[in-house]
Amino acid sequence: MRNLSILLLAILCSSCALRTFDIQKAPLKTNQAVVFDIDGTLTPKVSAISTARGDAASAVLLFANNGYKIIYLSARTRLLQSGIPGWLKENNFPEGSIQVPQTSTDSSDHGAFKKRILKEFKENGWNFFAAYGDSSTDFEAYSAVGIDKDHVFALRRAGDDSCQPGIWAKCLDSWADHMDHIAQMVQP
Repeated sequence: MRNLSILLLAILCSSCALRTFDIQKAPLKTNQAVVFDIDGTLTPKVSAISTARGDAASAVLLFANNGYKIIYLSARTRLLQSGIPGWLKENNFPEGSIQVPQTSTDSSDHGAFKKRILKEFKENGWNFFAAYGDSSTDFEAYSAVGIDKDHVFALRRAGDDSCQPGIWAKCLDSWADHMDHIAQMVQP
């Protein structure tokens, strides 16, 4: 009976995992991408996975509407991954490539997972225009693939006094404070 219960739990958990999108080759003329962590960046804190930060969707849309490829890069646990596409849609985020851990190795080392995924995008011709995150592993991954520090932004988690350490240009309290800057960045 115990083995049957374990097998049933394993089957249920595996159905919760989200399969990632294939990484496509970049078109030659429009190969600019913007990377967004989800939990703590598009949400107010890591544990608030069902709540979108104010103006987060508007910020992502500014990039998408100006031709940038959107990459959602999250280390969210496999058990909670399946809700990501619906959450993005319900909160008016634009379509993008959703990348989440697929193996226990990816899940145990978030920084290595994010570096590997971003390296694959780079090898497929994508150039990273900007990146947003809330954790040291985000900033380490962004730095490792050569994203310009001046275009890496940290979001301060709700309840924290400061942003997580890392190499970033600015610590943002909210997306609203950054909208004008994004508008200036995407101008032709």
